[in-house]
Amino acid sequence: MKQNDKVLIVAGLVAGMIGLVVMIGFIGQGNVRHVEIFWTEKVEQTIVFQEINGEPQIKAVKGVKGENNPTLISRTGFVYVLTVINNGTTHHRLYIDGFNVQTDLLEPGQQDTITFFPEEEGEFTYYDKRQYLNPLGKIKIFSVVPSDEFTGVWKDLI
Repeated sequence: MKQNDKVLIVAGLVAGMIGLVVMIGFIGQGNVRHVEIFWTEKVEQTIVFQEINGEPQIKAVKGVKGENNPTLISRTGFVYVLTVINNGTTHHRLYIDGFNVQTDLLEPGQQDTITFFPEEEGEFTYYDKRQYLNPLGKIKIFSVVPSDEFTGVWKDLI
């Protein structure tokens, strides 16, 4: 074999290996999938307006733990979808302070869905907003720390 043939064969093998690595990297990143594999995270909860002893109250239905006027919980970076149903006998409108989002004025039997994207953690009050603001409960937004940002004692175990 001549020296030129050896160089050509080695160059072909190196180019083939580089091509294989590039293909594996490109395919491994999901660039050839027919569907999206990274779904947006969201928190879905459902609450119901009702009157107890003439006072408006919120009752948890889906995704919420607690009794009357529960504390709603979500996390930063997730879409928050809240469905509000009016099972009461009067009109109600849910208003969340700090996000300036509210439902439509709900007649008895109606429902509405509000969606927002919390970016900062904190504690916010939600109200029944009709002629005046009637505070009902709290919504807490938490920031969850990824394991690579964890600085506790057990960092090496994560």
